[in-house]
Amino acid sequence: MKHITSRDNALFKHLKALTGSTHQQRKAGQSVLDGVHLAQAYVAALGQPVQCVLGERHYDHPEVRALRESIDEARVIVLADALFSQVAAVANGIDLLLVIDTPGGHLPQTIDTDCVILDGVQDAGNVGSILRSAAAAGIPHAFLTTGSASAWSVKTLRAGMGANFHLNIVEHCTLDMLASRLQVPLLATSSHADAAVFETDLRAAVGWVVGNEGSGVSADWMARVSRTVTIPQPGGLESLNVAAATAVCLFEAVRQRRGAGA
Repeated sequence: MKHITSRDNALFKHLKALTGSTHQQRKAGQSVLDGVHLAQAYVAALGQPVQCVLGERHYDHPEVRALRESIDEARVIVLADALFSQVAAVANGIDLLLVIDTPGGHLPQTIDTDCVILDGVQDAGNVGSILRSAAAAGIPHAFLTTGSASAWSVKTLRAGMGANFHLNIVEHCTLDMLASRLQVPLLATSSHADAAVFETDLRAAVGWVVGNEGSGVSADWMARVSRTVTIPQPGGLESLNVAAATAVCLFEAVRQRRGAGA
């Protein structure tokens, strides 16, 4: 266990750089998990982090103590409170961070199971919420095109609530990378579609293409879509948030498959 009290410490400087810049995280191949819940989810799913970083004031907090006792002591770093405040993502949370090696997703040769394709979804909160819904619905793969928000930013991870650790996430995908591998029909939502998602047979594996918050699914990806569906909105609002719309579609498939005994 290391105890750091100086801002000139090289390890503290590295931590500060990581927490302050997604570019630095990509360069180092590492991500930062903020808070007890994410840390617990990571350790339960994937094991030991690179580092467990604690603030002095919460060293003996019951949840922090239980977590640090499950982590190799050599990986634990205790920061003086004045230093932890410089790397904390939130002002009033429990002072605990994990530094992890960012998991690298794998691109299957054949994609013949359910998947979600995030086509330029730029808001990190939306990306995290979509990943959370996908994991909860049992979707194994999430493919993020170039231009989507990072799946491993602090904000995305917080919104995902641990979903990242249960999905195969591949970032910086292009249509060319995925087109020849996709062996499932692709669906997207559209306010102009004739069929409602609730009237569409979703019992077999499908890929859901979800688009940018403002412009929707790009023309190139829409050209690959087998069918568009609409989500009835009797309340009269123009559209659902992309994360909410995705959740509706994914769990309509879950409902149909449960009813069919799948």
